Amino acid sequence: MTVNQAPLKLLLVDDQDLIRESLHIVLGMDPDIQVVGLAENGRVAVKLSEEVQPDVVLMDIHMPIMDGVEATRQIKATWPHIRVIILTTFQEIGYVVDALSAGAEGYLLKAIHPKDLATGIKWVHQGGTLIPHDIAKMLVQQARDGGGGGGSSEDKEESSIRTETYGLSERELQVLHSIADGLNNREIAEKLFLSEGTVKNYISNIYSKMDVRDRVQASKKAHDEGIL
Repeated sequence: MTVNQAPLKLLLVDDQDLIRESLHIVLGMDPDIQVVGLAENGRVAVKLSEEVQPDVVLMDIHMPIMDGVEATRQIKATWPHIRVIILTTFQEIGYVVDALSAGAEGYLLKAIHPKDLATGIKWVHQGGTLIPHDIAKMLVQQARDGGGGGGSSEDKEESSIRTETYGLSERELQVLHSIADGLNNREIAEKLFLSEGTVKNYISNIYSKMDVRDRVQASKKAHDEGIL
């Protein structure tokens, strides 16, 4: 950014207060970025887009009232100059396709390092697109496998159904991913900024919803049924 250029205006959208505020603090420290709004769901994001006219929107996907895909679609339809980056924990190809089809210029996972996230935001603001290499490979593979027929659409729908089979919330899916990675309760608590007691409650909910008894069963069932 040149010396006299104003910082890019960023709107942060996430239904979790902790993530929203953490991103605000971390990204707000970058002199090239000015956080001009915080939204807890897609409807608020659309409203704030009209009011503050951000350059870039950092958008979560799974939110109440209006999800990130629909909010992206509405924002891009009305203000095509506003650039949108989807930031989520989910890697399912269906979500990537939906987000990009809605007009998003970027798609990143929440595990990204804050410095890389800031760099990505600036890149998209300058006209670039941002898709992680592994996700780009999945898109290419889907294009090869799906051709022009209906198979890829059915696969996407099936993947979405499998992911939501047990009614797991996004936070429960984060915990489940951590369990599958072999983290203990303390490590999960540190990673997700939760108390160990809260982690135990999430794990109990996961066991109950998935009808499993322990971590090994939960991880195996999640992998076998395409949740992870």
